[in-house]
Amino acid sequence: MTNAQIPRGLGFGPTLAALGCATLVDAMGRIYKHRSHILPLVSPDRDRYLFGPAATISFLPWREDVVQASRPFADFFFSAVEKAPEGKVLVLSSGGYHDASHGGGVKLSRAASCGLAGVLADGRLRDFDQLREHGFSTWCRGETVRWGGDVVMPFEAGVAVEFAGVCIVPGDYIFADASGGVVIPFHSLGRVLNLAQQIGCEEAETLQEIVLDTDSRVDHLCVPHPELRKLDGEH
Repeated sequence: MTNAQIPRGLGFGPTLAALGCATLVDAMGRIYKHRSHILPLVSPDRDRYLFGPAATISFLPWREDVVQASRPFADFFFSAVEKAPEGKVLVLSSGGYHDASHGGGVKLSRAASCGLAGVLADGRLRDFDQLREHGFSTWCRGETVRWGGDVVMPFEAGVAVEFAGVCIVPGDYIFADASGGVVIPFHSLGRVLNLAQQIGCEEAETLQEIVLDTDSRVDHLCVPHPELRKLDGEH
């Protein structure tokens, strides 16, 4: 399988989910030296994995004297997802405030209307019940009840962003589940997937070897010591 054979890679979500986030991170580590993993996040529905190419919005601390402070979120959203939003992951950077709200069920309903795969936020979100009903996958720092528009503001769309210590470039493939997340360069998805499958096979073989070795050692431990046999014979 080559990258050229992957139509945006969207059909490989179930395969990636079956391999698991840790295996994908291991595969990335064999190819690249840079950090690609994201520690576990919170979700309104932890059973929904998230997968798709990143559409990014960079947040900064709120300042009322800059133009971006008066622009509606919709401007940034549609600039980020561009003309082909279906299947994309909306990535929201923290702006330095991980505990501030970066959106909620109403604002992010656009993601459902446009067919996005979901939302990955390096801050908190509101309205978990609404987000769960939208049907897409959502992963963030946690839930909050307070509006955060006077703390952080969207500043620029379609740019590289820092997310939990990881650099995310628009188009990078995002995979996240209950165990954490991984960022895969767009042009490397096929290579990472192939290597992850290889690692999965290696781990299965290692597991079988451990089982056989353990069984052998346990059987050996169960054999009475010769001196104990003599004592048993005397009685």
